[in-house]
Amino acid sequence: MAPVDPSAHAADFNADPYPFYAALRATGPVHRLELGGTRSWVVVGHDEAREALAHPALSKDWIGSDFPGDPQVPAVARNMLDADPPHHTRLRRLVAREFTARRVESLRPRVQRITDGLLDAMEGLPGRRGDLVREFAVPLPMTVICELLGVPDLDRERFRYWSGEIVAPLDGAGADPRALEEMTAFLAELVAAKAGDPGEDLLSALIRTRDEDGGRLSPDELIGMAFLLLVAGHETTVNLIGNGVRALLAHPDQLAALRADPDGLMEGAVEEMLRYDGPVQHATYRFAAADLELGGVRIESGSSVLVALGAAGRDPGRYAEPGPEVFDIRRTGPGHLAFGHGIHYCLGAPLARMEGRIAIRSLLERFPDLAEDPDAGPRDWLPGILMRGVSRLPLHW
Repeated sequence: MAPVDPSAHAADFNADPYPFYAALRATGPVHRLELGGTRSWVVVGHDEAREALAHPALSKDWIGSDFPGDPQVPAVARNMLDADPPHHTRLRRLVAREFTARRVESLRPRVQRITDGLLDAMEGLPGRRGDLVREFAVPLPMTVICELLGVPDLDRERFRYWSGEIVAPLDGAGADPRALEEMTAFLAELVAAKAGDPGEDLLSALIRTRDEDGGRLSPDELIGMAFLLLVAGHETTVNLIGNGVRALLAHPDQLAALRADPDGLMEGAVEEMLRYDGPVQHATYRFAAADLELGGVRIESGSSVLVALGAAGRDPGRYAEPGPEVFDIRRTGPGHLAFGHGIHYCLGAPLARMEGRIAIRSLLERFPDLAEDPDAGPRDWLPGILMRGVSRLPLHW
């Protein structure tokens, strides 16, 4: 099986990866992939993706795998996303104990106030036009996650730069090698400061919490958890908002229906945004700890595997009616894999859903004539295969 290489057509792939996925899926659900000189497997079928996300032979622990990487493991990698049981079980249990549904729900009034303040500022922009990403989609989840973790004084422009460098480049390594080093140093200082002067925030609670045996998160584990919560807690929601607004503006009938009945349709609309053009195109690497078979393809021990969540969301075998390429906010039936599946299912899914619903509803209510800026020029798509979205979305209202 000859490997496919999306980087050979990176601009087209970044703008619209779905024809690429469809062409692969037409010949099978699992394919060889070559990316940045590294060969992996990519899973593009929904059922096979769901199986891979929960497969016991597919490890998330790249540190213990044969996958090429920096032998000096940064502390930010010591997080539950890159861990297997029982280590993962311990980390997730400690975080879940504090990152509760009650804590998330208590944020609802604050999320609405932050949203309203950002929309107030947008309303005052010259010419009633601006960049939705810069003015709204970035600062909303960034402010929420920073307040949740207790990081009010974060240099958000700098952190946004670090985060983008880490998650966006095509080969998976930061374009600026200083980004990971600087972020790690910042987070180490933050954890030390919180340990010395704890508050009522989530990070302070994580420092205090213990498991049944009395064990706590180590300093490196705290740095890794802070990294995961800060980056995952805003990057995904930024692109949920941006991609969702783009989809609505590209489908005026769906936009009109949502405006007419936000109470009845908003929840389903956000789920359809996640399925149709979700913020995470591929789950992070998994590694075969033993030989296994996926979709009739034998994957040898030691191989790396990427699960294409975006491809799974457009699988016609899963979404037959009204068809996977149709954006339909009234869609019923099977759910999606935008937040993953299995033990690594996104812990922040309830917060992301809440922010997405509040953001989209408030934006549409405030600006009834919202539209893309016709003078904006071509879109600036995020590079790489991890995140899906645009770096700017010029609108007018």
